[in-house]
Amino acid sequence: MNTAKPSEENDLWKQLASEGSSRIYTWEDAPGAFYPDHTHNELTAHIILDGEMTLSMPGNSKTYRKGERCDVLAGAVHAAKMGPQGYRYMIGER
Repeated sequence: MNTAKPSEENDLWKQLASEGSSRIYTWEDAPGAFYPDHTHNELTAHIILDGEMTLSMPGNSKTYRKGERCDVLAGAVHAAKMGPQGYRYMIGER
């Protein structure tokens, strides 16, 4: 994987904090990892640092890649499948 530079990650961290995220962290998943339908109690912003993730919500499925962002509203039912190279992302919760 071609990883994001630390300075880019620092800027993204600051961006999420300025938007009101109370918890910010990076996470990494193995190739092909899968999270079945679930919800979160808060809005979660996902900024893709490396790899890809396909996010599925009722009636909609979209693949996100490095440099893209997806926000999942609190209470929204969704599933996620990671790409063949795995997935590393930054999450902001608010």
